[in-house]
Amino acid sequence: VEAETPPIEATPVSYTAESIPDGLEQLEMLANGSAPALSLTEDEITRSKAPHPMINAIATETYDKALEAAQNPREGSFGGVPTFIKDLLNWEGDQTLYGSRAFQGYIAPEDGPFAAAWRKAGLISLGKSTSPEMGLISSTAPLVTGATRNPYDLSRIPGGSSGGAAALVAARVVPFAHASDGGGSIRIPAACCGLFGLKPSRGALPISRDSGPVDISVNHAVTLTVRDSAALFAAAEGDLETDLPRTGNVTEASARRLRIAYAPDPITNAVLDAETRSGIERTAQLCRELGHEVIDFTMPADGARFTDAFLLYWAAGAATFAQQASDFSGKPIGPDIVEPWTLSLAADFLARQAEMPETIAYLQAFEAEYHAWFEDFDVLLTPTVSTVAPKVGEQAPDGDYESVRASVMNFAAFTAPMNVSGAASMSVPLQWSNDGLPIGSMFSGKRGDD
Repeated sequence: VEAETPPIEATPVSYTAESIPDGLEQLEMLANGSAPALSLTEDEITRSKAPHPMINAIATETYDKALEAAQNPREGSFGGVPTFIKDLLNWEGDQTLYGSRAFQGYIAPEDGPFAAAWRKAGLISLGKSTSPEMGLISSTAPLVTGATRNPYDLSRIPGGSSGGAAALVAARVVPFAHASDGGGSIRIPAACCGLFGLKPSRGALPISRDSGPVDISVNHAVTLTVRDSAALFAAAEGDLETDLPRTGNVTEASARRLRIAYAPDPITNAVLDAETRSGIERTAQLCRELGHEVIDFTMPADGARFTDAFLLYWAAGAATFAQQASDFSGKPIGPDIVEPWTLSLAADFLARQAEMPETIAYLQAFEAEYHAWFEDFDVLLTPTVSTVAPKVGEQAPDGDYESVRASVMNFAAFTAPMNVSGAASMSVPLQWSNDGLPIGSMFSGKRGDD
């Protein structure tokens, strides 16, 4: 269900969002003729203009092309429904910045595989939502477009890397938006912005790019309602070749009672704030009241080793991106085209690249280690992030590297194991702080448990 807490009460500026129909309601409106695609598209364009100066969540708007597409919408399971595409995904004919100054003017020559699935479903793109540079950080404040802000409190981040997508949905501009997740980038902004965010299993849906020998990145969406997420999942499955069973469109709640492992503490030494700890305790109690068996659990992983290996692998991606930025721009790798955060990550990799074979072997073996946790339970319950959304600037890409790194590592301490293991994982907006900030609860399963 849609979160009932009013979505936006922010200082120094307040923005009150009206309730909007979710994607499936919009499909019903299209089917019965009460709102043609052109009308829906015009409405969402209008809705985008009020909060945008405050939340700054649109990297590139393509309203004229959207209006043209809405005049003769493509048939499909979401035919005629408008939305936004994350700025890391190539949508044919539109600019993709990858959240970077280096790629200004780059026009995608064709759809990426996931974009092709959404285009086939008939979705209309209103433009690109903001992303940090190459999705490399848990906030969304790229130097090319500026900081994106959380609709619940404009002084706070919306999370990252799908921060623009989450801010637009939380502001009720659109009921869902494309998102991707390579280390928590669907679930983190969903938690910060009071949304539902499902990270699909590895191989369940088309990927947008090859993430290398450890395939950590997946595509899906952040949504106001669970049923939209399920329907979008089914639409994107299409005829994708996979070793996983088809999930299909889940339309009803299961009557099965689950054995839930409750693990409120991360595998690292990250510290939960009081609001987050209280919130996840309330979620565990809610699960008990719903008839599930909840057992206390400590994740049996070497947190220091896992974090070090994941960050080195992440840094390798930053180094690759820095070279791509140089190749496209024709300029040498440096701070005028690549952000300080990306440059620092790349430098970390270059200093330790001899360790990569051992790091890759460890991360590949972690999948079996993670799945062995589930011998005695069905689902793992943890916080999504360690704190409520941090203040804008605390994770700025041009901030002091060590300070930003410490903030990111503490904040995003729970999500990466599911990317490395390829597991299904979701953030659910079940709790709120005393000040009305969203607190996500993360439920994770095994690969294929979508």
